[in-house]
Amino acid sequence: MTFAELGLESRLLKGVEAMGYTSPTPIQHEAIPHALSGKDVVGCAQTGTGKTAAFILPILQSMSPDGGVKALVVTPTRELALQIEEVARSCARFTNHRTAAVFGGVGYEPQKKKIRHGVDLLVATPGRLLDLQRRGDVNLGKVEILVLDEADRMLDMGFWPDVRRILALLPAKRQNLLFSATMSPKVLSVIGDTLDDPTEVRVGRTATPVEAIEQKLYPVDGMQKGELLVELMQQRNLDRVLVFTRTKHRADRVCRTLSRSGIKAAPIHSNRSQSQRQKALDDFKQGRVRVLVATDIVARGIDVDNISHVINFDMPNNPEDYVHRIGRTARAGAEGTAFSFLGPDETDELRAIEGLINKVIECEDLEGFEYRMRYVPSESRTAKKVHKLAYNGGALSGRGRRRSRGGRRR
Repeated sequence: MTFAELGLESRLLKGVEAMGYTSPTPIQHEAIPHALSGKDVVGCAQTGTGKTAAFILPILQSMSPDGGVKALVVTPTRELALQIEEVARSCARFTNHRTAAVFGGVGYEPQKKKIRHGVDLLVATPGRLLDLQRRGDVNLGKVEILVLDEADRMLDMGFWPDVRRILALLPAKRQNLLFSATMSPKVLSVIGDTLDDPTEVRVGRTATPVEAIEQKLYPVDGMQKGELLVELMQQRNLDRVLVFTRTKHRADRVCRTLSRSGIKAAPIHSNRSQSQRQKALDDFKQGRVRVLVATDIVARGIDVDNISHVINFDMPNNPEDYVHRIGRTARAGAEGTAFSFLGPDETDELRAIEGLINKVIECEDLEGFEYRMRYVPSESRTAKKVHKLAYNGGALSGRGRRRSRGGRRR
């Protein structure tokens, strides 16, 4: 199947060709014809499979030519907004469509001027979009197509009340496209009354990591994680590594630990300004820093080719975040490696992850590293679903935390 056979017009085909795309990915192949037909679409596929172009291309073809914002893409983070806008600009290169991204953390006036100069495809984070609307600087009354990108993450981050306010500002008659790497029942129940007889497109096993990723588990005392990271970087001579921590404070601390050992690293999280976050991402892309240390808030906006390793310095609270994290190292079918540091108090998180991906992650020791007391999961354990784990848009519910059975301390 070619892009032309999907029904795309010649101007978009020129843009696709200029971007180096030769044939549609499975999610593009399945979703684009439905989106072009005007139907509401719920699209779900793993990270790195071309979801952005799967909704951008039909939007650019379907928008009417008269002025004003005709297509609106709402997304949870600045990084994602910039990434989507970059794809949209490239796809629209040979058309007359004008695109822009608006988000918080940067100056208001430049974004206001962009909209005043004319935009028909607007990419926005919820807070800044509502701010623009309240001040009368954006008109959403002509929107024909709405895209909610990473809706599950917006629910996790508490953006859903803002999303509801945005929906109330849009024309009732419009096309709705919902795209994400995971789609929990909670998200679909919350957004269900907005969708009109949607076509559901699911490609691959959407809750499991890309098969090409090698996954290893490193049991370690919590206080030794920094030492283990440095030793692992040095022994294996790792380059272009993405490290995930649970909190912003720990991300900064990990960067300081690496820097003291002569390993160039940069943090990227919501406490950093937009210019700081963009500089960290650019330095990482250009190889000026070996390690980018991130939190889950910005994880889905990191779209960097050739990331060799993802390291989970902290196990994620939400098992689905594990999928998104390690997917950063297998973009567009590439191979990669994911290491996870398992502290003694993180065994419940491990059980939930292994239950979700239906796979037992192999344990590994770093040769020559002097381990202290740690918890090592049993080699004979099985990947069982954790019944106390309830998916509430990705949130973990249930009272209390108990240590997993089937392991040992040593």
